[in-house]
Amino acid sequence: MKTKLFLITPPFTQLNTPYPATAYIKGFLNTKGIESVQADLGIEVILKLFSKDGLLNLFQVSSFRFQVPSETISDNSKRIYALQEEYLKTINPVIAFLQGKNPTLALQICQEDFLPEASRFTQLEELDWAFGTMGTQDKAKHLATLYLEDISDFIVECVDANFGFSRYAERLGRSASSFDELYEALQSEPTYIDGILISILKERIEAIQPTLFLISVPFPGNLYAAFRSAQWVKKNYPNIKISMGGGFPNTELRSLSDARVFEFFDFITLDDGEMPIDELIHSIENPNYNTYKRTFLLENGKVVYKNNSAKPDYKQSQVGTPDYSDLLLDKYISVIEIVNPMHRMWSDGRWNKLTMAHGCYWGKCTFCDISLDYIKIYEPVAANLLCDRMEEMIAQTGETGFHFVDEAAPPALMRALALEILRRKLAVTWWTNIRFEKSFTEDLCLLLKASGCIAVSGGLEVASDRLLKLIDKGVTVEQVARVTRNFTQAGVMVHAYLMYGYPTQTIQETIDSLEMVRQLFEVGILQSGFWHQFAMTAHSPVGLYPEQFGVKKNTESIGTFANNDIDYTDATGINHDKFSFGLKKSLYNYMHGICFEYDLQDWFEFKIPKTKIQSDFIVNAIENEETFNIKPTAKIVWLGGKPLVDHFTKTKKGNSWDMTTLTFHDKKEPFSILTNKNEGEWLVETLEKISVLNVKNYTFQELKADFELSLEDFELFWYSKPIKTLREYKLLVL
Repeated sequence: MKTKLFLITPPFTQLNTPYPATAYIKGFLNTKGIESVQADLGIEVILKLFSKDGLLNLFQVSSFRFQVPSETISDNSKRIYALQEEYLKTINPVIAFLQGKNPTLALQICQEDFLPEASRFTQLEELDWAFGTMGTQDKAKHLATLYLEDISDFIVECVDANFGFSRYAERLGRSASSFDELYEALQSEPTYIDGILISILKERIEAIQPTLFLISVPFPGNLYAAFRSAQWVKKNYPNIKISMGGGFPNTELRSLSDARVFEFFDFITLDDGEMPIDELIHSIENPNYNTYKRTFLLENGKVVYKNNSAKPDYKQSQVGTPDYSDLLLDKYISVIEIVNPMHRMWSDGRWNKLTMAHGCYWGKCTFCDISLDYIKIYEPVAANLLCDRMEEMIAQTGETGFHFVDEAAPPALMRALALEILRRKLAVTWWTNIRFEKSFTEDLCLLLKASGCIAVSGGLEVASDRLLKLIDKGVTVEQVARVTRNFTQAGVMVHAYLMYGYPTQTIQETIDSLEMVRQLFEVGILQSGFWHQFAMTAHSPVGLYPEQFGVKKNTESIGTFANNDIDYTDATGINHDKFSFGLKKSLYNYMHGICFEYDLQDWFEFKIPKTKIQSDFIVNAIENEETFNIKPTAKIVWLGGKPLVDHFTKTKKGNSWDMTTLTFHDKKEPFSILTNKNEGEWLVETLEKISVLNVKNYTFQELKADFELSLEDFELFWYSKPIKTLREYKLLVL
């Protein structure tokens, strides 16, 4: 029997763009000629719920609560219920606007008498800072987002307490070492949201009639809906085999032993999904085939883990291009939940998601799951193949925005990709995650910007050199400052992930980290950031060898279900929780460009020590020192066009010189340089050779050798005023 696959992402992940896991698997299945259909049930449930018919049904379902005098209902929900006709009138136009189909509605929304307003609209005082007087579309998106969040609050209070836009019943999946609570929830009657999910799933299963149902579970907030989906299919279509994969099982379910899980699923696969799925298909089509790759299943009532396949995993060059067909690409909604400039990129706009490299090229950070394959096995994709995939995806989706979802994109590959994008004359927009390492020079950042890079995010983590060394981050605070300066000067936005509460971190180090962050924002080389508290995970060096980091696990027992987050005690005895509010409040203000003059003590309601960081530490770190040391192997690339050439003779005191003026037209303005004729002719010829459009890259040594075939003293020429001017206009040393 030929296998037909149905792949889903269960509710809820992102509203603005599909989570890429099913598209990756469908792209791989295409290379094998295997039929598959995919769906993002998250966006489909949202669209059914947030529609005129959906809200009408929602208000009808909740109406009984407003008719029972003993029911305790907030004034906010009472207000929304009283304004239900306004919500019914506006919901369809608002959703269409957020889908990009109704842009003129922005003018109505921004007048602030079109949308019904409840408690979320108390945030409005910061709109002028965030959007100014010109950002009508963005301001309207933010107001429309608040409107949806008001409805969400109503749903949570009156209909389904588990609801959330980017997560559903997340509490049941987060650190659930026991399956008991989730299992008990699944024995109860389906909730209102469950009902919508099941109605959509029923339609799809009946239409597709798959033999294998694959559910990708990236986060804890997808887990409950994944089990509900599997439960319904298992009950109504027992012949369909069901498998779970994705980020959640990869990190949380590696020691799974609870047999009840297999009342819902036939298989759970770990790590890269291509080969495990390939083997599952063989086992379904051939009952005597009993070979599996990294797969949990039930045998004789016991959970067993089978990894008896001798086949190696597929190489990144073999997995195909992610295929987004079947997904409702024109139905996703762009929202602006918060004004953090990087976080809004997660929720606003459609992004094609790709990976430059499997795993992490650094693979040393002690808080990270570096023992697991998704980090440990590093395999980059060739730049030309990446560009091939980008062009295929643009043709398929019509979208030219790319989010490279790497753990840390390798600088050398980013350089090669940028050069390939420019050679192919692709007009794309892209962003990714990086390490703030010294390879990101001013010139590399300019190249990345020229290729369409608009933002990078990276882990500054703890702005303390002692702790960065303990983390094995491979960077220093000074180095991070210089890299963020380079990106900022190139016009690339920088977001920093910030961490507090790392093992052995002292109160002094926390305050000093905050001072470093304050200075980075004050000098304008960091535009966005987010503080999160350290969490110890089972597969990180800290989790595996806690005694080396001054912490002690509070329990050694392993649960029968999810095992990832570890409860621990830090030898310092510091309660890091109490710093959360002050760190986040200060950062919020720094991102607004204000309150830099405040004493750090002003952010905390308890006594803190004075910072030991000099007030000009970051300024001193980023002071430009001109370097005259260029590696002979450095590649020299010209991003500009051909100059207009004008030869003339200069005469002074009876002496004459043949001179050349080269006039260039940059995107913004023309500029000229003046050289003697011989150097000018060499330069015109050389700029064409080293143009970014050419496949061959010339090194500094090659240019020097070529120059000195007919002219003298290349170094003197290279550091002359004409070349300095060209360096300012995108003559790059890479």
